[in-house]
Amino acid sequence: MDSSTFSSTAALLFFLLPLHFLFCNFPTIGAAQPEKLFREYIGAEGNNVRFTDVPINPSVDFHFLLAFAIDYTDGSHPAPTNGNFRVYWDTENLGPSQVPVIKAKHANVRVGMSLAGDTIGNNKPVYFHPTSIKSWVANAIHSITEIVTTYSLDGIDIDYEHFSSDPDTFAECIGQLLFYLKQNKIVSFTSIAPFEDDSVKPYYLALWRKYGHLIDYVNFQFYAYPRGTTVSQFLKYFDEQSSNYKGGQVLVSFGTDGSGGLSPQNGFFDACSALSKQGKLHGIFIWSADDSKKADFKYERQSQDFLASQK
Repeated sequence: MDSSTFSSTAALLFFLLPLHFLFCNFPTIGAAQPEKLFREYIGAEGNNVRFTDVPINPSVDFHFLLAFAIDYTDGSHPAPTNGNFRVYWDTENLGPSQVPVIKAKHANVRVGMSLAGDTIGNNKPVYFHPTSIKSWVANAIHSITEIVTTYSLDGIDIDYEHFSSDPDTFAECIGQLLFYLKQNKIVSFTSIAPFEDDSVKPYYLALWRKYGHLIDYVNFQFYAYPRGTTVSQFLKYFDEQSSNYKGGQVLVSFGTDGSGGLSPQNGFFDACSALSKQGKLHGIFIWSADDSKKADFKYERQSQDFLASQK
């Protein structure tokens, strides 16, 4: 996209946005949902994991989420760059040439990228830090479109976990970005990855209230709850988050990195069975393939087999 085309397109976006939201300002789902959806984050830990390492069941819809694209500089003292995203996942094993290959090999696979994440460099928090809504959105549209095109990606996931702005600014920046990417068919799916924390929750709820109709999946980080969560507690948490993100496809999750929440060993799939019987199981995601490689992807197989077995 040349600079003149980008400038005119961005100008048209900001003119049309107010008209769009006169008619579409309520949380509904942006696209028809797969019945058996499995998602997995990959590439964040530098463990030399490849797409081809991960078992893929042909009877589920499978999304890889590359982690992460970050709007920060490189170096020992990284700093925010106002929406200018760069690739920070393992490009040696998960480069532009590998994405079309895995999608061609498995018709049920799509690949997206996750934005931001928790930390960068020497465990420095990645902050959402826009200079202005207009400049952040323009930069994000340009940089993300370039990455999506280069890597032949299908979607994006929003995983900001630290903020130096107010919730309304976050909602406007992310919402306008999602609107542009979907309206121009740059991506076919979008998701958010919130978790239960008072410093995080208001931002994602503000985004959901105004732009929920543009968000296909809620990758809720249930593994951010305390370790030792019981099945009954998990089901309670799920109902609470389904109420918070009313009308959304809230996916259940666990981590293979030893984090908290309800683990497969302690009843995760029992909780999934209960949700499935109630018609509430929309899919499963795992953080992350990098950690799962150590155990030969045991729980990836179990999760996909479970989903494939559901009527």
